[in-house]
Order: sequence, then structure tokens, then C-alpha cells
Amino acid sequence: MDLKEATGDDPEVGLRAVRALRELADRLERLQVERARSLGWSWQQVADALGVSRQAAHKKHGENARQGKG
Repeated sequence: MDLKEATGDDPEVGLRAVRALRELADRLERLQVERARSLGWSWQQVADALGVSRQAAHKKHGENARQGKG
């Protein structure tokens, strides 16, 4: 799928593109949070980089960090 297709008149195609981008962003965020935590970053540092509260970052990613999941 190219940008022209994703921004075209067919909402089904456009919405599938939105979903794919959201899934990619979520995977990238998990990977980078895991990397930051493995390098010793605090939850506050992670939260600041993501523009969210420390509690929100920990709530979203804390379970994965405890289980060693990415």
C-alpha cells in the first residue's frame, strides 16, 4: 500500500493503513521502552521521553518489563 492509496477515497483502505501504523508504533514503543529500561532508565525518564506520566508509562509497560516481554 502506498500513500496515495492510504489517503484515497476508500475508507476501508485508509483505515487499514491507520491500523497498520498504530500496530507498528506500539511495537516500536515496546521495543524502545524495553531497551531504555535495560540500559537503566527510570520510569520517570521513559515517561518524560514519551510525554506521559510515570504512572501511565509503568502501567502500560511495567508488566512486559517484569515478564521480560517486548
